[in-house]
Amino acid sequence: MTIKQKNDAVLITKEAFHAIGIKWEGTFAEAGEGGIREIQIELQKRLKEISGIVDPEIMLGLSYHAIPGGNGFTHYAAVEVEKVEKIPSGMVSIFVPTLTYATCKHYKGQSIESSYNNIYNWISSERLKENYVDHLTHFEKYPMNQHPYSTDPEFTIMIPVTRYYNAIDIC
Repeated sequence: MTIKQKNDAVLITKEAFHAIGIKWEGTFAEAGEGGIREIQIELQKRLKEISGIVDPEIMLGLSYHAIPGGNGFTHYAAVEVEKVEKIPSGMVSIFVPTLTYATCKHYKGQSIESSYNNIYNWISSERLKENYVDHLTHFEKYPMNQHPYSTDPEFTIMIPVTRYYNAIDIC
């Protein structure tokens, strides 16, 4: 059952943070086939190995479009940590600077494509533009207890943005 698609967006500023997680790199097709979901499952299983987790109920999905040619991207299934002390084997540390994000909630029963279309339309209507610092294009916050292969997920979308100015705005 599909519920009415409504995704109210807001701007939030998130202070710089460190995260620890598992890196995945591949094409959009490979991601669609479940590549990212596999590292999410692995992170859920290995959560106890990470010390200083800020919120063990939230998994971050950080996406970076940093692969030449634009055919793929790098994704991290991670958790925010208070500080990086020890990085478990097979995991990496990620630093995300202070950024302002266009943020909205995607609810169960909604179309993921529509949720993303809604937030990008909102960004445009608010005279904002994407702000891909260090190639971070967006991140998602998932409930840690949600199964990565859920066909009806719930999550928060966060897209780094900045105010768009042009010559007319300055005059």
